[in-house]
Amino acid sequence: MEQITILGKTYTAEEASAPFDEKSNQACGLSRLQLEFREKYGSESFEASLADFLAEWFNPLPVLKVQTSGSTGTPKELWVEKERMRNSARLTVAFLGLQAGDSALICMPLKYIGGKMVIVRAFIAGLNLIPVTPSGHPMATLETAPVFAAMTPMQVFNSIQIATEKERLEQIQHLIIGGGAIDNELAQVLKKFPKAVWSTYGMTETLSHIALRRLSGPEASEWYTPFSQVSLSLSAEGTLIIQVPTVNPETLVTNDLVTFNSEGQFRIIGRKDNVINTGGVKVQIEQVETLLKPRLTFDIQITGVPDPKFGERIVLLAETGENLNDRQRNLLEEAFNSLPPYWRPKETIPVPSLPKTGSGKPDRATARRIARTYVKR
Repeated sequence: MEQITILGKTYTAEEASAPFDEKSNQACGLSRLQLEFREKYGSESFEASLADFLAEWFNPLPVLKVQTSGSTGTPKELWVEKERMRNSARLTVAFLGLQAGDSALICMPLKYIGGKMVIVRAFIAGLNLIPVTPSGHPMATLETAPVFAAMTPMQVFNSIQIATEKERLEQIQHLIIGGGAIDNELAQVLKKFPKAVWSTYGMTETLSHIALRRLSGPEASEWYTPFSQVSLSLSAEGTLIIQVPTVNPETLVTNDLVTFNSEGQFRIIGRKDNVINTGGVKVQIEQVETLLKPRLTFDIQITGVPDPKFGERIVLLAETGENLNDRQRNLLEEAFNSLPPYWRPKETIPVPSLPKTGSGKPDRATARRIARTYVKR
């Protein structure tokens, strides 16, 4: 029988399950765990939402609902089989060698697959779940480092700015980072970490990640290593094709342009839908951003707008507030001059904040709308 350990206390499926009306396929009351956590932490607490997820997990239905991040379009909801989520969890647990009794930090929103899968891995492997309300500083309240943790790049970046938080972060045995890109500056810091730090590759449709890339130590690499049971290939357009029948019965043709090495590992070039065709030259958005960001002191996003002469032209969104000052203009000019001519943005749009999805990824669709609205003024 499945059970879950939270802060050292083990709860059975019966304690986590809520009364369930099989006619309406809905809960008709609260579980003992839901009542306990509401009384102890409050009805709006993260712990209460954890108990709510467990009540949904342990109900009789074989499926549950998950939401995509919406990084390239409108977020959508998917119904997924719980057994396939278990299979996905087993792949990660086996790859990392997690053991029963290991502590696992859950500090990501439970709305998305990344947070849900931390919990599934916990009861699959018998981990001791440590819930911390999602925030930019998940290590701030912890006295000791967990064995395993999953975080976003933003959480990791914030944590390394505070000495005590960085010290605890460095002691996590297995830290996986997902939900957004890891820039070169952060990667250089993580390379010096003494324990294992990984970048994840996956999506909601693969029920979290299907490959990991080492970021720390001498094993640090730009290549992702796929899990066992994962079969990868290239489409005619150069995008990654994923087959992992135990997790998703369908063959997934992604929009991610990749290249393989001789060991079956892959490196991401960018997304097919993030290509700007300007004057017949195809420019990959991510490659431009990668070259520009180390030269700037503020965050940016690259996007494209229609152009009557070139088809599309490249536009940069700069997170500088409503206006650019002289120093920022000079930095941009120097950075643009370092790019190949056809990669150089033709316009810069200052914005108070860059558009992000709920999970913290660049919201490319909104960025395009902002740029198109701005150039029409």
